[in-house]
Amino acid sequence: MASNAMFATVASLVGDPARAGMLHALMDGRALTASELAQVGRVTPQTASGHLTRMAAVGLPSLEKQGRHRYYRRRRSRR
Repeated sequence: MASNAMFATVASLVGDPARAGMLHALMDGRALTASELAQVGRVTPQTASGHLTRMAAVGLPSLEKQGRHRYYRRRRSRR
């Protein structure tokens, strides 16, 4: 039952057009900043940051910190 709940959570996150666009931009493997992803999602940087926080909380995407910069990257699938 827990996997159904997680699936529903992920589906609701990906169902938003801005978030779907951001995740799609990360599919090529590049790490992008919140500002770059905001442009892709056609939202403000503040809105993108909120979306990214919600998605990162469930592992979509991963967050990499380099000094004061934060980069988001597609989470590698586990096999």
